[in-house]
Amino acid sequence: MIRVLIVDDSAVVRQVLSNELCKARDIEVVATAVDAYAARDKIVRLRPDVVTLDLDMPRMDGLTFLTKLMKHYPLPVIVVSALSPKGSETALRALELGAVDVVAKPGSGSSVAEIVESLVDKIRAAANSRLEPLRSSSQVQVTRPSSMPSGSFGNKVIAIGASTGGTEAIRNVLSALPVDVPGLVLVQHMPAGLTNTFAQRVNEICLIEVREAKHSDVVRPGLALIAPGNYHMTLRRSGQNYRVEIKSGPPVFHQRPSVDVLFHSVARQAGTDAVGVILTGMGADGAGGMLAMRKAGAFTIAQDQASSVVFGMPKEAIRLGGAERVVPLARMSQQILHAVSSGASCLVQQSS
Repeated sequence: MIRVLIVDDSAVVRQVLSNELCKARDIEVVATAVDAYAARDKIVRLRPDVVTLDLDMPRMDGLTFLTKLMKHYPLPVIVVSALSPKGSETALRALELGAVDVVAKPGSGSSVAEIVESLVDKIRAAANSRLEPLRSSSQVQVTRPSSMPSGSFGNKVIAIGASTGGTEAIRNVLSALPVDVPGLVLVQHMPAGLTNTFAQRVNEICLIEVREAKHSDVVRPGLALIAPGNYHMTLRRSGQNYRVEIKSGPPVFHQRPSVDVLFHSVARQAGTDAVGVILTGMGADGAGGMLAMRKAGAFTIAQDQASSVVFGMPKEAIRLGGAERVVPLARMSQQILHAVSSGASCLVQQSS
């Protein structure tokens, strides 16, 4: 059983989450707490496996509590918060401080059933997450080249997918890329309202431009387009260029946006001109799409287990045979650059 502590100042939210989470056979809500001080005492006494945390609370705000918790008593924490523009900034800060994931609070645009389904999956992933890589990912030492390595990369496109722990992994990968890198398309599992803020924050630390994708955006060198929350993103060829399409549709692997949807479209439209990357995340989203990319001639890379917060998505891609190369996060950017400049043979020759 996964033992969960719910921390929220709203009695209604505490009751709803408690009732719904207890329906999962592998989850036990051991207690609820009205604020950080009550949570502190119950964490020490009950030793939960996972904590769900509201960020807007009296006496001590969620970010302050999270900072203290990760320093003195690190536990997997999932933020359950209202994702207003201000709330989105705070939620992203929580991820930087060590929270494993974020879920929109009931009443934030999704039904209780949808939120609870997502929260149950995230609790299961959090219970098996590696806290140490998440907390130290912002300290990963990477080399930032000023330009692409020598070699022609033509009309290349780089597709990246991530979930749990992916926000910090993406920050590390993108911040190490030069301004003339081929265009990138990315899916990070995130609630609606959070992806735009995330893109803006990553853009501030990168040489390339990073922004939330809009329908029919052109994929061009030096630009990373992140799929908007609650919408799928696909790639299509338009003359000599690629464009992205933003659309609705049913969730795939319980996700919208889905990595699989993006990767399958990249396999069809770009083939040998593509590089596929799958980073830390729970579940199997993207594994089948990465296999399709590899079969279409793309070079594919998965993050290794040691540097992943949750090894689910990379593990499934490797198991299916979709990943041609498995590398640690610290080397991911350099491997991407070698793939787009010199092709797959360069990486194969470097394999140990």
